[in-house]
Amino acid sequence: MTAPGREPAGAQRDPLSVGLGSQASGDPTAGPDRAAERPAEPAPTRERHTGRAIGRSLALALLIFVTVVLVLFVVFNGQSVQISLVFTDVEGPLVVALLVAAALGGLLVWLAGAVMRARRRKR
Repeated sequence: MTAPGREPAGAQRDPLSVGLGSQASGDPTAGPDRAAERPAEPAPTRERHTGRAIGRSLALALLIFVTVVLVLFVVFNGQSVQISLVFTDVEGPLVVALLVAAALGGLLVWLAGAVMRARRRKR
């Protein structure tokens, strides 16, 4: 038997106990002879993926920014313009003309990259 307030060297103490004895915790295996038999369980660790959370937040912020810029682009370029094609002239919104031109430019860049990759593979 130990003095009140002192624990044996290997015994674990419940941080929520109020000194009513080991049986007050409701754990039937928490007796004085059982405490030394139980191995100490490590506290569960919670893995944090801060890099992934930061990446998602950054992607969301970028998506919101691009969406706002595109909406402003459409609002400020809504006037109608004359578009001269090879064989005819058409009239349409400026935003459509700009988006078609950007898409065609992107297609040309993609085709040039595909040609360069094909040339590298042949070597």
